[in-house]
Amino acid sequence: MTAPGTRTGAIDEDSDDLAVEEALALVRQPKDDSETPVSSPAAPGERHRATPWPQARETAARAVRSAGRRAPVSVSLADALGLVLAAPLDALTDLPSFDTSAMDGWAVAGPGPWEVRDEGVLAGHAQPEPLTDGEAVRIATGARIPADTTAVLRTEHGRSDAQGRLHATREVSHGQDIRPRGQECRNGEQLLPVGTLVTPAVLGLAAAAGYDTVTVVPRPRAEVLVLGDELLTEGLPHDGLIRDALGPMLPPWLRAMGAEVTAVRRLGDDAKALHKALTASDADLVLTTGGTAAGPVDHVHPTLERIGAELLVDGVKVRPGHPMLLARINEDQHLVGLPGNPLAAVSGLITLAEPLLRTLAARPAPEPYTLPLTETVQGHPYDTRLVPVVLRGDRAVPLHYNGPAMLRGIAAADALAVVPPGGAPQGKEAELLDLPWAAAGIGVCFT
Repeated sequence: MTAPGTRTGAIDEDSDDLAVEEALALVRQPKDDSETPVSSPAAPGERHRATPWPQARETAARAVRSAGRRAPVSVSLADALGLVLAAPLDALTDLPSFDTSAMDGWAVAGPGPWEVRDEGVLAGHAQPEPLTDGEAVRIATGARIPADTTAVLRTEHGRSDAQGRLHATREVSHGQDIRPRGQECRNGEQLLPVGTLVTPAVLGLAAAAGYDTVTVVPRPRAEVLVLGDELLTEGLPHDGLIRDALGPMLPPWLRAMGAEVTAVRRLGDDAKALHKALTASDADLVLTTGGTAAGPVDHVHPTLERIGAELLVDGVKVRPGHPMLLARINEDQHLVGLPGNPLAAVSGLITLAEPLLRTLAARPAPEPYTLPLTETVQGHPYDTRLVPVVLRGDRAVPLHYNGPAMLRGIAAADALAVVPPGGAPQGKEAELLDLPWAAAGIGVCFT
């Protein structure tokens, strides 16, 4: 997975991009370390300190936690996967709702040998006639147990004699292989509490318990605004134009994090179009790509100031992705400004969008875990680094091609390693952030 001559985690692989980010950091770095981050867009020439990476993630989660609980919705079982229960799942009936056979075989009454009825009992049929002592009837798995049945004799444990009577080849105990009514639950019993993530197994339980719909926290709505005049949507790069990698990448990534993507709009470097898109959007979260720095066509900060947005995070001490931002447009709407470089944008997704979307969806934070690194990873002097890794047994293998503009490393990765300022030596335990499809499959995230 590595190329000859490359060095894992080497900063010189992305020196140009880091130089740009360092310049931005210096422009916004306060002279006095006692200064606190600003909460509104900086005036021209005003400097401030970027937010530490752990604090930025907590700020993103807390930003929507205080907005109040969103109204629950009722959805069909087919649409509930990956959502969180907003009402308890209570049994609507006893499970099973009648005594059923746990095996194919014979329902028998009293001690053997038994006379066998001509007609058997199949699943899905009405209540069969009661048995009398010394009588047996063929029965299928899931079929209703006849009244006065002693036990179910498995097919492999019975034999017939010359007169057609049934004999057991091993001891038969009272009630064996019978699932009694209410064995799993009784009508009205709570099966799952509020806050349970709807997995395929939860869907199965809900269906078994008689549900056609479930009450859930609605899926967060996200809108993507792709900025930049230099972006192509097809064909090879040419004449200073490059392919847009974020337009194809962000929507499915957001869906994998549990969001409903309502729109993807390509605006170019157009301040008026950005203003119009932001003021017209009804999404819970708006994501922009690029335009978060202070260049002549970086319109995100001025537009946020124009619409009166509250800047919650303006720059994060993380590499790649330092010039990301988080703003509150109104009480129920937020914006995450992603850097334009692809891996830097991924860093913004993980740092700011994921905690925000997770909180909106009422999902708990995944349990943190660590694994030792197989190689030394060079760190930034002051900032956290997020480095793509693959997981091999109980080790994390850092990947090359991890510069801000590169996707080759993350495309092969299982997770991102959180490398503290100063770096991490070989064998050091590093915190890992799973990519949403690594454990849950493309299309929905269960973590």
